[in-house]
Amino acid sequence: MTRARMPRPHEVAAARRDPRLLRALRDRRSDDAWRTRGTCQSVDPETFFPAPNEPADAAVALCRSCDVQGSCLAWALEVGDTHGVWGGTTPRERRAMLVAWRGEVESDPDAADDAGPPVRDRLLTLVPLS
Repeated sequence: MTRARMPRPHEVAAARRDPRLLRALRDRRSDDAWRTRGTCQSVDPETFFPAPNEPADAAVALCRSCDVQGSCLAWALEVGDTHGVWGGTTPRERRAMLVAWRGEVESDPDAADDAGPPVRDRLLTLVPLS
């Protein structure tokens, strides 16, 4: 298993402008039942977790047609999931988005989560910085 590298500054800058991330920021609290309406409900879960040497094109294409893509990506970024396809993004894309997400969510006072510790603290337990 290889270790994932940290995203480069130009990748993070591109992630900040990515419409998928902007949609996730907008939808992050709007739909608590998004999982029940996802296009992925009718597809084999293995489709969304391709082997490292397999393309993720089929999963990404399914996600593009999904109505809950923003909420799905927001969830993956909230929990720091870096495996599989979530919200139409690959793990590599989400690593860059995660850096941008942390900056956006932490700078937004309305993003405080009453259900638990700050997003940054939850993510640091899941995604070590070292």
